[in-house]
Amino acid sequence: MSELLSFADLGLSAQTIAAVKSKGFEEPTKIQAACIPLLLKDQVDVIGQAQTGTGKTAAFGLPILEIVDPSIKQVQALILAPTRELAVQVAEEINSLKGDRHLEIAAVYGGASMDLQLRKLRRGVHVVVGTPGRILDHLRRGSLKLDQLKFVVLDEADEMLDMGFVDDIEEVLKQTPEHKRMLCFSATMPAPIQRLAGRFMHEPEMVKIKQETPTSDLTDQIYVEVRESDKFEALTRIIDMEESFYGIVFCRTKVQCDEIGRKLMDRGYDAEPLHGDLSQKQRESILHKMRDRSISIIVATDVAARGIDISDLTHVINFSLPEDPEAYIHRIGRTGRAGKTGIAITFVGPREFRRFSFIQKVSKSEIRRESVPDANDIIETKRTRIISQLSAITTEDGQDSPFITIAEQLLEDKRPEDVVASLLDHFYKDELDVSKYQSISSGRNERNSREPRSEDNGFTRLFIARGRKDGLDKRRLVDYLIEQVGAEDHDIQNVTVREDFSFVSAPLQVAERILQTFNSVGSEGRPIITRAKPDNPNGKHLSGRRSDHYDDRPSSSDRRSQGRRPRRSNDDFQPYGRDSYGGGDDDYRPRPSSFQDDRQSRSHGKYSSPQGKRGPRPKKRYRD
Repeated sequence: MSELLSFADLGLSAQTIAAVKSKGFEEPTKIQAACIPLLLKDQVDVIGQAQTGTGKTAAFGLPILEIVDPSIKQVQALILAPTRELAVQVAEEINSLKGDRHLEIAAVYGGASMDLQLRKLRRGVHVVVGTPGRILDHLRRGSLKLDQLKFVVLDEADEMLDMGFVDDIEEVLKQTPEHKRMLCFSATMPAPIQRLAGRFMHEPEMVKIKQETPTSDLTDQIYVEVRESDKFEALTRIIDMEESFYGIVFCRTKVQCDEIGRKLMDRGYDAEPLHGDLSQKQRESILHKMRDRSISIIVATDVAARGIDISDLTHVINFSLPEDPEAYIHRIGRTGRAGKTGIAITFVGPREFRRFSFIQKVSKSEIRRESVPDANDIIETKRTRIISQLSAITTEDGQDSPFITIAEQLLEDKRPEDVVASLLDHFYKDELDVSKYQSISSGRNERNSREPRSEDNGFTRLFIARGRKDGLDKRRLVDYLIEQVGAEDHDIQNVTVREDFSFVSAPLQVAERILQTFNSVGSEGRPIITRAKPDNPNGKHLSGRRSDHYDDRPSSSDRRSQGRRPRRSNDDFQPYGRDSYGGGDDDYRPRPSSFQDDRQSRSHGKYSSPQGKRGPRPKKRYRD
């Protein structure tokens, strides 16, 4: 099976092959090449053991689409998945592979509207993809009929086992017809899965696909926190930092793909967009130019990039976060091949960390955090590169050059350095112009006017009613907070010290300890440290009244006097600013300090707290 080079060799119909080609698949993966003939020709039960990201969905989805009868509007294939995310993904993938077949595919899972699922099932569904618990609910209600069932698929069986679904799976399988085909796909084969197979499968064929070289061993995986509006700037900086960037930039949509490709070309990069709206001829032309190194960057959607094979890619950039762990593995697997290392960089926006964490966990990837290259560092790298390149082509036997006479004439009345500088300026133009790089911020700072509070991805923004006029600077503020609440240096982020007040960001638990420690009332009649107001988390556009920043909510007198809350600022702030590039006060090592207050000393109890005594943990406050 490993020698099969096309989907046509697997026994698929022309209708299915057309659907596969429209998605951009060119060659079957190993699991597809092994399983599809078994399911189509041999018609046996199959146990497939392969890692996530090897193309298992198409391995069982394509044979199901071939065999399911569109004229019978009843459930003929049931696919069980461990999570709602995977159920939706599998349903969407199979739906995208059906081509012009009139088949109904439905995802059925807990947490979604039962009424909507009931209506779908009543209308008639050919393929159901669902989680075991919700499938069992429908079976008990009688809303899911399995009389015409031809296939049962257990997808990610070991994951379902780990999540405690084994009893539900057994109960579902008991209610399926005796004469059906059963497929079980799993990354591992623990004893409970083997017992399930022995009980419900009929002499299954075992297909085991070994991953020859783990992607993580060959690919340096990095993520960068960056605002959506700064992603293009971050992309150009990463490209410019490399001497020979040769890679794929992944975007979510065809529109975004076109836009990023056009912007790169406008900036002088050798790039081309690649997506499903291009004709096969255009697509082949782009791939030919990439392989010939006529271009060095392809900006592609997931669909368009599937099946393409380009050797020696140095980088994969996830401009948009992949939809799921399988897509992530597919993407980064395009670099770091044939024993050569590659780099995969993922841009993560402020509101994408939950999904990114899920991808990182499920894909079992070690992804380290890096910052966007600093503009000055890029310029210095380019300068060194130019000197190196020119030194390499400069020879001592230049007397034989036809340009030696011209060189002598140019140097008759001009200084050599002036001539060389003019030539460099002409040929390299604005290569060393730092102003062409726009300012860029840390990623978790993006703010939306509809976001209600200063907590973002587990960090809380705190307002401190003391500033430079009270003798504070960043070092003293951070050192004192670390001393008082037992925090770590990295817990205190994005420190801002103004004339009358300051701001810091801290993880939720650390922030609660700070608030508890400094809950005493200051001379203004309010606590010294409070949560920053979501309207103005960084102290911008101040009215001059520090009391505006003491609490998440205005007092009743504030509301009466103001009539309504002030409109929220759209300014971005940086809860992780201390990890970004830059010097000054952000680059420091903690040192002891007194955090002295000019107006009331610590001896009066204003800042004092029992050392090592945190007291009862306060309840967390939440606002909708």
